[in-house]
This record gives sequence, C-alpha cells and structure tokens, in this order.
Amino acid sequence: MSIKAGILAAGHYLPEKVVTNFDLEKIVDTSDEWIRTRSGIEERRIAADDEFSSDMGVKAARDAFRKSGIKPEEIDLIIVSTISPDFMWPATACQVGAKLGLAGVPAYDISAACSGFIYGLANAAAFIESGMYKKILLVCPEKFSSFLDWTDRNTCVLMADGAGAVIVGAVEEGGILSTYMGSDGSKVEWLYQPGGGCVYPFNEETIKGRKQYMHMNGKEIFKSAVEMMPLAIEKAMEKAGLTAENIDFVIFHQANIRIIDSIAKRFGWPEEKNIVNIQKYGNTSAATIPIALSEAMENGKIKKGHTVGFSAFGGGLTWAGAVVKL
Repeated sequence: MSIKAGILAAGHYLPEKVVTNFDLEKIVDTSDEWIRTRSGIEERRIAADDEFSSDMGVKAARDAFRKSGIKPEEIDLIIVSTISPDFMWPATACQVGAKLGLAGVPAYDISAACSGFIYGLANAAAFIESGMYKKILLVCPEKFSSFLDWTDRNTCVLMADGAGAVIVGAVEEGGILSTYMGSDGSKVEWLYQPGGGCVYPFNEETIKGRKQYMHMNGKEIFKSAVEMMPLAIEKAMEKAGLTAENIDFVIFHQANIRIIDSIAKRFGWPEEKNIVNIQKYGNTSAATIPIALSEAMENGKIKKGHTVGFSAFGGGLTWAGAVVKL
C-alpha cells in the first residue's frame, strides 16, 4: 500500500521582546500610521542578543512535541528552513539536532526565504511517502533582526524574529494533498543579503557598502508577490483536484496585509477563513505560515479534518503553494 504524508503536529515560539511601531518612530524616520497602512504591522517580536535561530527552532519543536505526545527520539530526519542561520555553515539543522539530543539523526538546511516552509513540506512529504523516513521534524526559525539595517525604514519596520515547526509523518486519511514550487533567480537583487557569500565576502569594503544587511526593491517585490502568490495556491489546488470552495482555511505568508486581503478576495475566501497574525508578529520569513498554523490549531480554529491552503513568496525569487488536510 502507498504511504501518505501529513502534518502530525505543529508548534511555535516567539521571543519575549515586543517592539511596537511607536518604538520604531524613535529610531528611524517612520510613523505608526505609515507602517500600519502600508503593511498591516502594529508590533513585532525581536530575539535577545544571546538567543539564536537554533534556540528558537528548538523551542518551537518542543512545543510541537508537547502538544502531540510525539517524543524527540522518534524523529529520524531534521530539516531546517531558514535564511538567518546560526552560521553560514554548517547547517543550523545540525545545531537543532544537537540541542534536542538527537545525535546521529541526519539534518540539513533549506534556503528558500519566505517560501521555505512549503519547500520544506514538499521535501518532508517526498521522504515520508518514499518510505525512507517515518517522522520528520521541519523547523523554520528566523532571527532576521541580526541582518536588518536599523537606519533603513523600508526594511527594518517589516521583518521580525520567531520560529514555527511541524512534525511530518504517515497518515491514514487526508495529509499533504499537493505542493507547488517555483523560482526566478534572474531577479535576485530585488530581495537579498548581498554580503557574506563568495560574491561579496565579508571585508572592509563589504561592510562600508552595508552589504551585510537585507536589501529590497519593495515596489517590484510587491508587484511580483501579487502575481505569484495567487498562482501558487491556484496550482496547488489544481494538483489536489480542489477548488476554492473546498478550502476551509487559508494561511498566506504574512508579508503585507494588502497582498493577503487581495488574494483572499480574489478567490472568494471570507475574512473568517483567512488566518492573519501579521499585525502582532510582522514578517518572520519562513516562520510566518507555521507560526500561524500552530496558533490556529492551538486556539481550536483549525481542527483535524480541515483542509488548509498555503501560499508564499520570497527572495530568490521563490514562490510556493500547498494544500493540506489535517
């Protein structure tokens, strides 16, 4: 008999420190009204100086273990999707495994920016359905505050820190019904961190050029997201043999409330089906969807048997969609 992969549990972690729009008014030329009307963000979480992506990822994973009763020793593969790793290399997944006491368990990272959760979900589903692994921990931790230029009001007001995690394994009913992924590397300069790789290795010139920080062409990214996120979820629904009417809830990458609302309206999803938390947490890149999923499951809004659609867009450029029946 064929094996079907599904999400067995979800967990999340958010740092304690809350930074409001009013706090940002004190350090950069911006305003609460400007941020809210353009992004929908009211506040965000920022990790402590000694709190790293692997630490947040471990806490999100432990939340998933606690909620499900699954034990860490049942995990036979760790995938971490992040663009704010502890180190450029080795993989942050190795650090997560070590901190969970999972010595010997294979671990690797995915770098797909804000689409990283869905990319990771596709990886995990393929491994489960091949029979190669039985329970996979997919962790999406982001400490974006380490890579923000706090003098650039166009980027520092958007990004934030946090982590989400899911456990993927075999299910008898439902499961990961479809995934869809795409990319376009010709537009990398629209959203990237130039410094730190072999093109711009860290040196005095790189630092003077502020290449160690996130760089974004906001206008082009907005236009592309409005085009590609609807495409991604539409393709995922087509692959699953479903229409918008079959979807109980949708969780879009939490980057901009105008994008989120416009896609929901385009497919006829009412407000109560659209899971949104951008106002509280900002854009946590790969972590936005699993954080929102974990919260919605925790508060009882999303339950077993519900069909949920996901869609994301981010640097790379990457985009992805998925449909999951819990």
